Amino acid sequence: MKYTKSIENLLKEANATGEGSLKRTLGSWNLIALGIGAIIGAGLFVRTAAAAGEAAGAAVTLSFIVAAVGCAFAGLCYAEFAAMIPIAGSAYTYAYTTMGELVAWIIGWALIMEYALGAATVSIAWSEYLNKLLGGAIPYEWSHSPFESLNGVSGIINLPALVILFVLTMVLIRGTQESAKLNGIIVFIKVAIVLLFIVLGWQFIKPENHTPFMIPEGTPGHEGFFKWGWGGVLGGAAIVFFAFIGFDAVSTAAQEAKNPKRDMPIGILGSLVICTILYILFSHVLTGVANWSEFADPAKGKEASVAYVISTYMSGYSWLATGVTIAILAGFSSVILVMLLGQSRVFYTMSKDGLLPKVFSELHPKYSTPHKSNMILFVLVGLFAAFVPGSVAGDLTSFGTLLAFVLVSAGIWILRVKSPELERPFKTPLVPLVPILGILICGGMIVALDYTTLKVAAMWMILGIIIYYAYSKNHSKIRNSEK
Repeated sequence: MKYTKSIENLLKEANATGEGSLKRTLGSWNLIALGIGAIIGAGLFVRTAAAAGEAAGAAVTLSFIVAAVGCAFAGLCYAEFAAMIPIAGSAYTYAYTTMGELVAWIIGWALIMEYALGAATVSIAWSEYLNKLLGGAIPYEWSHSPFESLNGVSGIINLPALVILFVLTMVLIRGTQESAKLNGIIVFIKVAIVLLFIVLGWQFIKPENHTPFMIPEGTPGHEGFFKWGWGGVLGGAAIVFFAFIGFDAVSTAAQEAKNPKRDMPIGILGSLVICTILYILFSHVLTGVANWSEFADPAKGKEASVAYVISTYMSGYSWLATGVTIAILAGFSSVILVMLLGQSRVFYTMSKDGLLPKVFSELHPKYSTPHKSNMILFVLVGLFAAFVPGSVAGDLTSFGTLLAFVLVSAGIWILRVKSPELERPFKTPLVPLVPILGILICGGMIVALDYTTLKVAAMWMILGIIIYYAYSKNHSKIRNSEK
């Protein structure tokens, strides 16, 4: 028997108030800011140069458009679900409604790779950039894991990563509204610096750097279909796609939105549109100020590409290079904040269903936040961030995200067939075409991940299934209510 949640029960749960319920404090602008906070991390500064140098050239602007269209298919499906079922849990809840408990558990387990592992990996990168901003003032052994060494010096613990995780966890425990305010300030800072680069850099654009617009066939080092021309645009889209990851985290806050039927589609799609516009303008300026071929040079360092362009070609604006590093730090901070928020809300919903222990859904008596879940999450994510190298995570974060995209797209199609009469405040257009394209594009990107990533992801999923049959299945509230 396939155990599924009924829409009626979900709506009752979503409309519940009082003790044991999350507070509805977020408006549409809070949700858009959450989306931007999760999307604009270092991806904008790092992936743009990588895509231009490796595949797309100046046509990386088109790569961002292609990647945005791919995300939009999944985003439209998320928007319909979030407006119709305004409850915490995101893709996990949507899968529970359409495909049953086992599939829901699998996606909930996969989301740990997106949110928890993503937060750990980003906190490690935050530590690296902080040290870069401070000129290497933090000793190597106190900012790296024990498995890393440099010039005979071995790491002991990554303290900065642990500190930022603790600070943001305390903010989350204090309240969702307070977290949203902090996120709003961070988003303002990093968007302001992105806009400054676009506005100030525009005057340094050289039209010849955009000619030819695409990498010509036969360019040395660009052999292969996805390295030049329109193929290069598609290859670039695969690289920059992951700069868009994060908009789905908005849907985890559905139970805390003031007017979810209106605000959730605005939050999800609004953040996606704003980030896409910023990405296109940013990449146009970056490849106009410096020729794309410079980003193909490993000596320039893709991570320092924006700072390199500013210091080399934008005379008089060296202060902006420091501003970019600050924007990256701010970007990392808001990504960690939203990832921790998203993971705690997924755990909260899974616990309410009995699939995880009750401790994950216990709310703070004063702040009405899942404070125990936040602290457990800090310990788990903190252990990874403090003692494991960031490179270990690889593309596992991407696997969890893409799997969620595939199942949400499939869920919309299934629910349209199964329950066409349901009220849908927002409707995904062109069903089943949009869900099918979402499944194909995101599924194709899963297949394109490297073999090691897929192998580790498979092992993680097998562990999840063992836990489901050993604990979750026996404690499932739906199963026990039907016995």
